[in-house]
Amino acid sequence: MQQPYEMPQPSESPPPSPPPVSARVLVVDDDPTVAEVVSGYLDRAGYAVDRAGDGPSALARAAAHWPDLVVLDLMLPGMDGLEVCRRIRGRGPVPVIMLTARGDEDDRILGLEVGADDYVTKPFSPRELVLRVESVLRRTRPATRPLRPLSAAGLTVDPEARRATKDGAELALTIREFDLLAFFLRNPGRAYSREDLMREVWGWDFGDLSTVTVHVRRLRGKVEDDPGRPRLIQTVWGVGYRFEEPATTPDTATREP
Repeated sequence: MQQPYEMPQPSESPPPSPPPVSARVLVVDDDPTVAEVVSGYLDRAGYAVDRAGDGPSALARAAAHWPDLVVLDLMLPGMDGLEVCRRIRGRGPVPVIMLTARGDEDDRILGLEVGADDYVTKPFSPRELVLRVESVLRRTRPATRPLRPLSAAGLTVDPEARRATKDGAELALTIREFDLLAFFLRNPGRAYSREDLMREVWGWDFGDLSTVTVHVRRLRGKVEDDPGRPRLIQTVWGVGYRFEEPATTPDTATREP
């Protein structure tokens, strides 16, 4: 029987523990073995860990002790992980890493589209999962120095307040969508590959590049007047994406496939 996680090799040890507890992580998985292994690695890495075995318990745990991040299994009894993600995100912004045994790309993309920041497919390395948790949390921590607001094409991003607006109306962005928009506004006019964006925005040197594609599509749906004819986040064929302030004549825009 295949384990839902990869057993550590003798030379593989959990990441060293930082002195203080840095964040609270909610682990939601109906497999007690997976939950125990993941919780143990996170605990040794210095995180405060809560556990839940189903959707209602996860919502109750989150309400009692709001997490800094959720590790969430997609396949849960009664209420699946997608619905749990929607409900938790409805209460407030929190990063979500989904665990899934499904191999179908559509399921993984659906997880990203409901707001998950990352997914890990079983079987997975617990050590890698801890590194991904750290990567996601690192992106959500307050900056050590003040960051100035960014503005272009009617969009304004305030990194300190984590607030984005379009023509004065607030945008409902996920954590990763916010980071992606801020990166584009800081670096207008330059083309970035999906690998570049994954490294610069996600902080990863590995991962499924469809993550970037899905987030760009969702971000266009929120910042473009016509997402099918994007004028701000433009596709650079054979390269990736580029943020441009639109020209005065919109007819030059081309429809995305």
